[in-house]
Amino acid sequence: MKPLLIKGGCIIDPGQNIDYRGDLLISGGIISCLTSRDSNSPDKDCEVLDAEGMIVCPGFIDFHCHLRQPGFEEKETIASGSRAAAKGGFTTICCMPNTDPPLDNKATIDYVKSIAASEGAIRVLPIGCISRGRKGGELADMEELAQAGVVAFSDDGDTVMNSNLMQKAMEHSLALGLPISDHCEDKSQNAVGQGASVAAEENIVARDIALAQQTGAHIHIAHVSTEGSVELIRRAKGKGISITAEATPHHLTLTQDIVPERGTMTKVNPPLRTERDVTALIRGINEGIIDIIATDHAPHTDKDKQQEFDLAPFGISGFETALASLMWLVHNGQIELKLLIAKLTSDPTKIIGDRLGKLGTLEAGAAADVTIFDPDLEWTVDTDNFASKGKNTPLNGKRLKGKVMATIYNGNIVYKDDSLPIVDSKAWSLRAKQ
Repeated sequence: MKPLLIKGGCIIDPGQNIDYRGDLLISGGIISCLTSRDSNSPDKDCEVLDAEGMIVCPGFIDFHCHLRQPGFEEKETIASGSRAAAKGGFTTICCMPNTDPPLDNKATIDYVKSIAASEGAIRVLPIGCISRGRKGGELADMEELAQAGVVAFSDDGDTVMNSNLMQKAMEHSLALGLPISDHCEDKSQNAVGQGASVAAEENIVARDIALAQQTGAHIHIAHVSTEGSVELIRRAKGKGISITAEATPHHLTLTQDIVPERGTMTKVNPPLRTERDVTALIRGINEGIIDIIATDHAPHTDKDKQQEFDLAPFGISGFETALASLMWLVHNGQIELKLLIAKLTSDPTKIIGDRLGKLGTLEAGAAADVTIFDPDLEWTVDTDNFASKGKNTPLNGKRLKGKVMATIYNGNIVYKDDSLPIVDSKAWSLRAKQ
């Protein structure tokens, strides 16, 4: 495989504080070098990708998604989900354990890793269960899961309601050096089929902050959605508690006002909230209270979503619209581009850790995980063109601005827009002379 030279793009790598126009050379599956010099012709025999007018950054990392396999392959598979993620600019995704069987033992973790290695388009990292069967009754063998290679623990979709069990889980996670990704929902306060109420979310956030303070464990609050949760996390960080948090593209860009128009395609847990909540989330991103952006990609079949609202499942298929949704915030001056990229690249690595090597960076010697996107290209969402099996998005038919043009994983182009040419260095040199 020839080296690949990505020429003339705006290279942004928040982890290295890099933001300049230049070239990036990939050789042997790793980042070979970056240069701010945009030369007229390549220095060696290679393939050339013209990134003029585009952003070149580390591959996106998603700490929270659902790939449905094993058990729900009609909704998504590791193969289809990872292809969809690649189309969305992601090179690393962390899959939640609410599968059938759940990811609560070494055998199921090994299964996911095996399928990901043979069929996945990108890097797939499993998250293991907190409790056996995700039933909240007894702890899973967290040490076995850690040795099997999970990057975190979660019963996502369900809350560990037993506070004593959650405390024990935190104590184990601390000893193992892995975070707990916390689904915060007090289901005793919720109407059936409606998702986490504001109080239901904030009560568990507050409880688990207290437990994290008591144990010293790293707690990660998943899909934060309310102003009150942001303030609870702010105060916890002020006290030095080991806490991180994420927000999703849909909670950062949509409000409950869209629900009557788009129906079950908007049904997600936690639910879409008010404009005031969205404003608080954006402020939390800008102030570092919310550490990362994660998709919570949750694909479903059309049949799943074509039910009465209360009966339809929660979830939005988010991989392929994540960047463009978030670029709306950039174009409207609510988030700076470099900060957005940090929330999708270098900042998630602070949660995952470095046990897997250098991720989320364009540093020389790191795995060549690269995303190239056009920040200004407008396109219309058409779920018929989704790589994901899940077509469940409220954005179908919407005009968005900002599009992933290519995704490179370990030096291999795993997604490329048809309009983006790649030529050999001789052809590039001839074109440059014209």
